[in-house]
Amino acid sequence: MEFFYIFLSFALGGILKGATGAGAPVVAVPIIALFYDVPTAVTIFVIPNLLSNTWQAWSYRKDQLPPALTYRFAGTGVIGAIAGTYMLAYLPTDLLTMMIAVAVTGYIAFRLVKPEWVLEYATALRIVVPVGSVAGVLQGSLGISAPISLTFLNAMKLERNQFIATVSLFFVSMAFIQLPFLIGLGLMTKERFWISCLALIPMIGCMPLGSFLARYVPRSVFDKLILAMLALIAAKLFIEAAFGS
Repeated sequence: MEFFYIFLSFALGGILKGATGAGAPVVAVPIIALFYDVPTAVTIFVIPNLLSNTWQAWSYRKDQLPPALTYRFAGTGVIGAIAGTYMLAYLPTDLLTMMIAVAVTGYIAFRLVKPEWVLEYATALRIVVPVGSVAGVLQGSLGISAPISLTFLNAMKLERNQFIATVSLFFVSMAFIQLPFLIGLGLMTKERFWISCLALIPMIGCMPLGSFLARYVPRSVFDKLILAMLALIAAKLFIEAAFGS
């Protein structure tokens, strides 16, 4: 039955990614963490994250922002992801669960507030190094960098293609470097590796559905459904972290 929830979590992640170009870990990782644990959730998401974003990064390569921002964002994300992976290996499970609940709650808060301010490119270039580093730590330790990475890119008010090109390269870079560290630290076992590979099927398979929904379902309705689901997941994670499963 638990494998069904893994399949479901990646299917929902694929729908969100197909609709928005990003955000799959925000849905998939917390659901998996509910039925397994955070290290398992983060680890089995690496292969789908790497391959799906590689495809997107290549498809939208012509829409990348200038290298000064794009490569700094991805490069500092890599450094942060390495540090985060060690946190994933050695921090207590309850603490990681609580951190994931906080990260999801932060993402929900941002989506609800919807600030009107625009982050100018010059300002973004000045702060991209600390932003990328912190987002990388979150991605490496929790599998969710959205409260930082997506907030940063959304605030720049990028065109959809620019957004997808930039965030995809960011995720590819982190997943590519994180994989050998997960193997070296003993987190990526043979079982998790094959589950991770198989999880790519529902994720890729449901991305076209997400694209369809983005065209025919009002964005406000789609967002509310996703946020309501995430709120329930975050509440359950808070309870598990505080009182045990």
